[in-house]
Amino acid sequence: MSYVASLFATPVHVTIAVIYGLLIVASFIIWALRRTHPGQATIELSKRVVSWWWMITVFTIAILTDRVISSVFLGFVSFLALKEYLSLIPTRRVDRSILLWAYLAIPVQYYFAHIGRFGLFMTFIPVWMFLFLPARITLGGHTEGFLRAVGLLSWGLVITVFSLSHTALLLSYGTVHGHGAGALLFLVALTQFNDVAQFTFGKLFGAHQITPSVSPKKTWEGFIGGLVTTACIATAIGPYLTPMPAAWSCAAGAIIAAAGFLGDITMSSFKRDMGVKDASQLIPGHGGILDRVDSLIYSAPVFFHFLNFFFWSPLAR
Repeated sequence: MSYVASLFATPVHVTIAVIYGLLIVASFIIWALRRTHPGQATIELSKRVVSWWWMITVFTIAILTDRVISSVFLGFVSFLALKEYLSLIPTRRVDRSILLWAYLAIPVQYYFAHIGRFGLFMTFIPVWMFLFLPARITLGGHTEGFLRAVGLLSWGLVITVFSLSHTALLLSYGTVHGHGAGALLFLVALTQFNDVAQFTFGKLFGAHQITPSVSPKKTWEGFIGGLVTTACIATAIGPYLTPMPAAWSCAAGAIIAAAGFLGDITMSSFKRDMGVKDASQLIPGHGGILDRVDSLIYSAPVFFHFLNFFFWSPLAR
């Protein structure tokens, strides 16, 4: 059975159809609001919904086509995220040539993910690039600002390439063990849904701030509401999209929600330190790529290792 045919033998296409159905409903609501309550708020909501159409369509094409295309697409997302990150951090002029090595790490890391070489995948950036970059900078002979340059570049590679490349590894392992596209869809859909749910519950019921100095709009009510809702949705769709039964799917949904929250506030802390609200204006109504994948930076590796340890690794059998 071909890769595309195997996808349509699973509930993946049904789930995607449901997502598009929700987008149609949201688009109709925004259209009605713009007619009855015109203003800047509805214009911003309209921009967000239009951007969601584009993002979901591109993501759908990526996971419903050849797996090579999927890996290239996910690698391109990492490239854009790293590009935004490097545009925000202070860099020394002497380190500009070093940045090329950081970009070259992307295709290598995603190649290891694509072929499912777990050992190389887990060590290439956290070990080999971590050792190589400071050595390469040292050979340039410029010691002033050395530690800051090494720390910023190494952390940037970890969050934008190593962490996000777990999405490609999830697809690769899932193709071997089953439920590859389903597991990736489960992760991405729940991570994005949790962001919306936490924002909605926070707006409606938020009263107790969690990190007022980092993200004042994040409240315990929003966090708990998003976590519970995401866990419930995960319980319903997990058994159809992943190898996990309902109880394990519920646990995975809660873990994705908690990890996504930590990713969100961590990147908020980074942006506050850099003195910016959004990483860029690439996506109308949403900011930049970093603003959209901030939760995924934490939820992708956490969910992959959860699923791999309990269901795919030899320890699970």
